[in-house]
Amino acid sequence: MNTLFIALQQQSTAGGGFMSFVPLILIIVVFWFFMIRPQMKRQKELKNFRDSLKKGDKIVTTGGIYGKVQEIGDYYIIMEVEGQNHLKVDKSAVIKDMTDAVPAK
Repeated sequence: MNTLFIALQQQSTAGGGFMSFVPLILIIVVFWFFMIRPQMKRQKELKNFRDSLKKGDKIVTTGGIYGKVQEIGDYYIIMEVEGQNHLKVDKSAVIKDMTDAVPAK
């Protein structure tokens, strides 16, 4: 009787080792689909947006500066802001296109 109990305990321990990792694996899969994958999609869309900018597009920087694209380099954008002023900003600072935005009243 005692040896049967030990044999059953050893079999349940071998299967239990893998079964203890199943919840952890499920948590990682859920984390991937709900957090990491959407973030990668947003980054890809933002990169495509920055690559498709052309002269005359209205943009907003991460600092909240509104302007219009005047010149595009490999890593920078020269944008015109209020009163014919020009700013040279890094391409990664541009976050959105304002052509379809509704103006605030």
